[in-house]
Amino acid sequence: MSGPEANPLHGCAEPGRRGWRSPCRAMTATEIHTHLDRLRAERAEARAIGLDEVRLYMADLQREIEECRHAYVRAAVAEIATMRAQLTGPLAG
Repeated sequence: MSGPEANPLHGCAEPGRRGWRSPCRAMTATEIHTHLDRLRAERAEARAIGLDEVRLYMADLQREIEECRHAYVRAAVAEIATMRAQLTGPLAG
């Protein structure tokens, strides 16, 4: 699978509306990894200021981190496969 279907983070978040995405270009593995780092930093900050007691918020954040991590792995594998195909040609058989 390639294109937007392979990348659930295909889209751009509207500022101020967490989780809402409008059509946009697919994100690269590097961009997804940067987003994942930001989500992890948000989780650490939330814990530091006591928001870990807000279960719904933390569950939503954890779910987004997990989705982002899976998207990162898929995007990285797809990018590696694309680069390999460009170097040696597509696999046959």
